[in-house]
Amino acid sequence: MEQGTPAPALRLADLDPAQRQRAIARAGATIVVAWTLIIGAFFTLPFDHLTGERSLVRLSVVVALVAAVFLWQIRRISTAELPELRAVEALGIVIAVFLIGFSVVYLSMSHGSPATFTQRLDHAQALYFTVSVFSTVGFGDITPRTDPARLVVAAQMLLDLAVIGLVVRMIFTAARSRIAPAQTGGRDSRPAPAE
Repeated sequence: MEQGTPAPALRLADLDPAQRQRAIARAGATIVVAWTLIIGAFFTLPFDHLTGERSLVRLSVVVALVAAVFLWQIRRISTAELPELRAVEALGIVIAVFLIGFSVVYLSMSHGSPATFTQRLDHAQALYFTVSVFSTVGFGDITPRTDPARLVVAAQMLLDLAVIGLVVRMIFTAARSRIAPAQTGGRDSRPAPAE
């Protein structure tokens, strides 16, 4: 960095109100565009040919995809100029990939065997079911009827806890660790251990 050039702002609070509003608007637009693209792809790609036979493989692919997107987002946070906003964007993108991934699995299971759920799912119903499981609302209008479907739903429930607890914590810890060295001039800001 050249002498006389101010250091990039790493905290949202360091920006003046106009810059803060622009940064927040940009982050909001990024999330909206990401959700639009991810959900748009889900509704336009032809998942109707998928069968339930490879549901475990699809579930593994969904978990791997969510993990890859999560790790990519953590890396982006660690180099971001405004890591707090990047963390919010990351959370929005990871959750969208997670929800659509499970929606694809449920849609393929339903197309493979209409008796898998209490009703045959289309795209909207698969997304609705995924969101109701994620939010723990579970209205009961769509329920799994087969053991494989119950196991996939149980896996989603357990992974929901991981996303809500572990992923959120790791994303915001990455943002805080990006801010801390810059705020202390590169020194370790943790308190010294008691002797």
